[in-house]
Amino acid sequence: MSLSICPLSLAEANAFVSKHHRHHGPVQGHKFSIGLVYGTEVVGVAIIGRPVARHLDDGLTLEVTRCCTNGIRNGCSKLYGAAWMASRAMGYRRLITYVLETEPGTSLQASNWRFVGKRGGGSWNTPSRPRVDTANKGQKQLWEMSA
Repeated sequence: MSLSICPLSLAEANAFVSKHHRHHGPVQGHKFSIGLVYGTEVVGVAIIGRPVARHLDDGLTLEVTRCCTNGIRNGCSKLYGAAWMASRAMGYRRLITYVLETEPGTSLQASNWRFVGKRGGGSWNTPSRPRVDTANKGQKQLWEMSA
């Protein structure tokens, strides 16, 4: 059997993320979601949406907001590659994603993404807009694919 890509609803992708993601939960919205299938079993998902950082939301950029597998070998690389191919087919010129500073980015390197640099860090909580802090407050790595 080989790995194949299939479309998924946001509800299906979020259910997989809730069960398998190490440090993030479901997302609020998306442009599209894809699944990675081995035989008849979904073994990974990628959720692609508008960039979370509003200054990057130029209408031609999308962001992989979740990429998650059950640990299947090469799963994330296949999902990142398929997400870029689908984004390009829809006319988008750039696809970005963030990973934790402590993650090596091996699957991104394997699918030819480019490391842009470190970004962010800190809390989104402010007096005018209270937020619940998560354990993921540290700096992130920004990666991209572009046409």
